[in-house]
Amino acid sequence: MPELPEVEVVRLGLDEHITGRTLSNVEVHHPRAIRRHLLGAGDFTGRLANRKVVATRRRGKYLWLELATDMDPDLALLAHLGMSGQLLIQPASAPDEKHLRVRFRFADDGPELRFVDQRTFGGFLVDDLVTVDGAALPSAIAHIGRDPMDPRFDAKAAVAALRRKKTELKRALLDQTLVSGIGNIYADEALWRARLHWSRPTETLPSAKAAEVLTAATEVMREALGQGGTSFDALYVNVNGQSGYFDRSLAVYGQEGLPCPRCGTAVRREPFMNRSSYFCPRCQRRART
Repeated sequence: MPELPEVEVVRLGLDEHITGRTLSNVEVHHPRAIRRHLLGAGDFTGRLANRKVVATRRRGKYLWLELATDMDPDLALLAHLGMSGQLLIQPASAPDEKHLRVRFRFADDGPELRFVDQRTFGGFLVDDLVTVDGAALPSAIAHIGRDPMDPRFDAKAAVAALRRKKTELKRALLDQTLVSGIGNIYADEALWRARLHWSRPTETLPSAKAAEVLTAATEVMREALGQGGTSFDALYVNVNGQSGYFDRSLAVYGQEGLPCPRCGTAVRREPFMNRSSYFCPRCQRRART
């Protein structure tokens, strides 16, 4: 599933191509793409018609378009890419993709925005904007925390919250109410950089080490963003259909059996929450109980 860097790459592309343009027509080709919009396709398309895209925003793994008319400015089109969702900028003349789910046309008759989703886990919701701690957020995600790339991210508060959680360290890193945007890939990479095992109890973690792992997560996500994100298959692409290449720089995630870049020990994989955790058994020793 796309994490913060991959979603930010998509947001940047959307900002370049659709900010300032006005929606003219929206077509829903598959109901699962708007299943979170409980009032159905008619309400979904009706609320979007003739609205101008005034900004593209992101918090954590979620992105949204701020939409406005002269009469009603506080509305968001919230998107989640799921496991295979793609937001593509395409000429109107381009053939429809096999898994096209939603089409967005604009009043200027320029390139259209298409949502393509093979596995149909992603989708949209038209939502009201609410103000939380000085930030305007779609109400559906008002509960999630700021991410480490947010200028107003409070690292000290995040460290304190993480240490209060009383759970395994990786579980805390993936808790989007504490710190948003970190997923399985970048949690494993941050833990490797900080030399911490994923199962370390958070309450035993000194503040300095908690700060170190959050700093590591920020650094690795910034590096991934600079390389277009991480693509393990053809399903994650930017708005122009191009893949990221940070997978070539991963130290442990997906590297089972390969040598740790730091010490040469074979990377190990362990089951974790119906997924996997990758780590170096020498650099990241399990905490003694």
